[in-house]
Amino acid sequence: MALTILGLSGAVSHDPSAALYIDGKLVAAAEEERFVRDKHAKNRMPYEAAKFCLEFANIKPGAVDAVAIPFAPISLAGKARWHYAKRYWYAPDRALDAILAGNRHYYRYRKRIEWCLVQLGFDLKKTEIVPVEHHLAHASSAYHCSGFQEKTAILGIDGKGEYATTFFGYGENGRIHKIKEFFDPDSLGGLYGAITEYLGFEMLDGEYKVMGMAPYGDPARYDFSRLAKFENGELTINTDYANVIGLRRYKDKGKGYYFSPKLIDWLGPKRAGDIADDPYNHYAASMQKLFEDLSLKMIDYYLGEILRDTGRLAFAGGGALNVKLNQKIIARPEVKELFVQPASGDSGTAIGAASYVSTQRGVYVEKMQHVYLGPAYGNEDVIAACARHPAKPRWEKVDNVPQRIGQLLADGNPVAWFQGRMEFGPRALGGRYILGCPSAPGVADRINAQIKFRERWRPFCPSMLDTVGPRMLGSQHPAPFMTFTFEVAEEWKARVPEVVHEDGTSRAQVLKREHNPRYYDLMLEMERLTGNGVVLNTSLNRRGEPMICSPTDALNMFFGSDLQYLAMEDVLVSKAESASPSPAKQENT
Repeated sequence: MALTILGLSGAVSHDPSAALYIDGKLVAAAEEERFVRDKHAKNRMPYEAAKFCLEFANIKPGAVDAVAIPFAPISLAGKARWHYAKRYWYAPDRALDAILAGNRHYYRYRKRIEWCLVQLGFDLKKTEIVPVEHHLAHASSAYHCSGFQEKTAILGIDGKGEYATTFFGYGENGRIHKIKEFFDPDSLGGLYGAITEYLGFEMLDGEYKVMGMAPYGDPARYDFSRLAKFENGELTINTDYANVIGLRRYKDKGKGYYFSPKLIDWLGPKRAGDIADDPYNHYAASMQKLFEDLSLKMIDYYLGEILRDTGRLAFAGGGALNVKLNQKIIARPEVKELFVQPASGDSGTAIGAASYVSTQRGVYVEKMQHVYLGPAYGNEDVIAACARHPAKPRWEKVDNVPQRIGQLLADGNPVAWFQGRMEFGPRALGGRYILGCPSAPGVADRINAQIKFRERWRPFCPSMLDTVGPRMLGSQHPAPFMTFTFEVAEEWKARVPEVVHEDGTSRAQVLKREHNPRYYDLMLEMERLTGNGVVLNTSLNRRGEPMICSPTDALNMFFGSDLQYLAMEDVLVSKAESASPSPAKQENT
């Protein structure tokens, strides 16, 4: 019989998701936010996501062998709870709670998972729920999905799970071995999150904005070394300034932050507004440099020997989405290949927990080569959504989508691209995109101002043909998931300026045709029309919203922006009078 494992995340109150493995094959995976239209879906369980996975695979709850969850009880005999209590001495209620009731969060989470399973039709008496430590789930999502056969170094950096914040280990013959963990409050991801809050963004959502702001600043202008140190194999965060709880938190208008008033005394008022101005751009640069420097020191200390031996590193946790750090890692001579889990954040722990349990039961999981794991919609679904929509969209069937959309892009038009199965993880990778021509002057600013409604200094990214990648990026390193930045070759900076960031880099997707033929063929058409097999892209959503899931979501976004063209499967929706037939003629289309 097939081994069927359902992974359900949402343990730390954000980014719930579901993933389904059947005999080691990742059949489906999706994030709850996409269905409920609530970014990060905080304090929710992955009901809709799990329902989708089961329905997509035509699996009844009784056919599921185990439900894997990425959160586990932590023994009082270990270091974690004692470390937490000791380091948070100034908040004795929290410190004592860690000792006396340190697994309360786990039991509360498990009850919510049980409730979710009952709603899905599971019989709890016949359902095995298998807890997996949060950082083991991250580690599994990286190592077991990497496809690496050699001994592999494993790194996990995030805010925190149960208590752990950082994981060092290695994988060999399918098994994961821990080397070292750090515990809350000594969290490099937590520190980055606290500075993210100080810079005016939301923790767990705005860290990539800080990373995008950093190239506009000078990291040498301010010395952030007082915030954290790594000495004698131990990471220590200065909780006078950041990763603070209780009365030590800075408070404003009734909200508490993860930094202290002492940080305000040192750096000045918390940033407000959308401008990447002085001194905050320099603060972003200094935080990014500290994050990179300490991460590289820790990697060398705990994983250097393994890397010098085999050169393989698998990386997950929210910190793995820091593409500038990843660029520095793959530049190191001892690193032959870095696999970054494309859903490195907590949504990916559904995959991690399920892959871990599958492997523990003797069924190894396949290499993760794409993220097209969510719902797909056919032309009939799209046309039905158009018929129902109150805006009465004008649409037409298109015979050759790559050719038609390629011409629109080459003419300077942004186009919404809705094709195939929805992506899993935070990056749009060819399923739910807004596209532009990267050689068309001003197209990035136009998308930013008129469509995405986001900060003007945020970069846009390129997707490119696998024949273009090595020439434009000067690297043969695989880059299917937009998890790295690369220095762009001088010639290509002039050819595709709209996708080159302030520091001369691009966060690139290098696509093989086998994983998304229609998107690949669109780039071939762009190469024919413009000479560049590259498109500018950004996720199909507006600021503060989750990525689009359904045709109705896409139409709502389309009519809530200044987009003129929306390509859904073979259907082109347009606001331009000359581009589409009138509604009366659509009946004969």
